[in-house]
Amino acid sequence: MAMDRDQVLRDAAALLARKSTATMDEVAKAAGIGRATLHRHFAGRDALVRALEELGIREFEQAFDRARLDEDSAVDALRRLIAESEPNAQLLAFLVTENQLFEGDQINEGWARLDARVSALFRRGQDEGDIRIDLSPAWLTEALYGLVGACAWSVMDGRVAAKDFQHMVTELLLGGVRRSER
Repeated sequence: MAMDRDQVLRDAAALLARKSTATMDEVAKAAGIGRATLHRHFAGRDALVRALEELGIREFEQAFDRARLDEDSAVDALRRLIAESEPNAQLLAFLVTENQLFEGDQINEGWARLDARVSALFRRGQDEGDIRIDLSPAWLTEALYGLVGACAWSVMDGRVAAKDFQHMVTELLLGGVRRSER
């Protein structure tokens, strides 16, 4: 039986999002494969984390495409982006806190592409007058990632109902980024 690499990565992400210190043995068990099989595909934890990063970047680029970020208002596009990001929120929760991905000079250029797309969306919202201009698009991008990750953890821990994910992330983010009427 062939191993479904992406499914193994999703299983690994689900475990690592809950337990970032999980061993390769625990990852193999969570994925329903043997440790030797896992090591044939991922030489060690670093290789596994890098493969998760590649999967995450690919999944989020596809989510951004499905969200049609250039259509309608920036606020509407942001709502679609949050909805499209939900299925991979656990993966994002793990990746944005995995320091090894953001140290040194080996940072994956995919992060820059994702950041640029989200920042452009926030910048457009600022230009449209719907999003506060006193907060930089770069900071708003980080805030979005943080809220998606935090809500994913809250759902995993049972503190937030999964059905409330989109509402909670969207309303907190928009409630904080919308320009107030003066």
